[in-house]
Amino acid sequence: MSDFTKQVAFITGAGSGIGRATALAFAKAKARVVVAEINETNGQETVKQMEQLGAEALFVRCDVADPAQIEFAIRQTIKAFDRLDIAINNAGIGGKYGRFVEQTPDDFNQMMAVNVGGVFYGMQIQIRQMLAQQAAEKSRAGRSMTSGKIVNVSSIAGVRGMPMGAPYSAAKHAVIGLTKTAALEYVRQNIHINAVCPVYTHSTMFDELITTAPGLEERMRRMIPMGRFGQPEEIAQTILWLCSTENTFCTGQAIQLDGGMTAG
Repeated sequence: MSDFTKQVAFITGAGSGIGRATALAFAKAKARVVVAEINETNGQETVKQMEQLGAEALFVRCDVADPAQIEFAIRQTIKAFDRLDIAINNAGIGGKYGRFVEQTPDDFNQMMAVNVGGVFYGMQIQIRQMLAQQAAEKSRAGRSMTSGKIVNVSSIAGVRGMPMGAPYSAAKHAVIGLTKTAALEYVRQNIHINAVCPVYTHSTMFDELITTAPGLEERMRRMIPMGRFGQPEEIAQTILWLCSTENTFCTGQAIQLDGGMTAG
């Protein structure tokens, strides 16, 4: 297991699903973790579980559709732990399951505000903080050895079409575009930026979706060559590696965690 002792990880949407599994994985690896979550009950429960593992953890309520709230959450991170080493932009919504022409302007705009805006503004604030840390270190020691690691949670819908979910697919494609662009811009500053693209993965949002139409669960399962849905812990382990010191050469990638779906 990678050791993240003294490192500070900031995770949005860490109140459930992939976000919570990732927060717990970092806690087990001895990181200090900030849970930025809109649902206070869920966020506090994640913190409680991390503290039971002996980890230092902080909850900050944050709606990622509001840049001011993301900025406040990062300020609280620095106030509590004095730095930011890792950022996981995971918060998102699933949107309405329906045909292209049934999606409304409000459906589309809300999807863009949360799933794209949360990543765009999140990365802006996170990168500025990482660059400031590097500048301060260089001022003190004459050079900076500090790196930064950012992982954005996209989806398999970000690399292929998703019938009945056009706004979601558009948003997740945008997340990959943002990831690749930022990675190229800041690679020389030793900030590694990647995305993960999970296939259908058990979470409150997904488990609710598969009950909305008869036979939907089985149809979605058949699309995955492994014959099963993903587990949040499986996604979390990939995120952990991308943020570890073992990842020295991977940036600007959209890692597909899909049980073989896109292999053919």
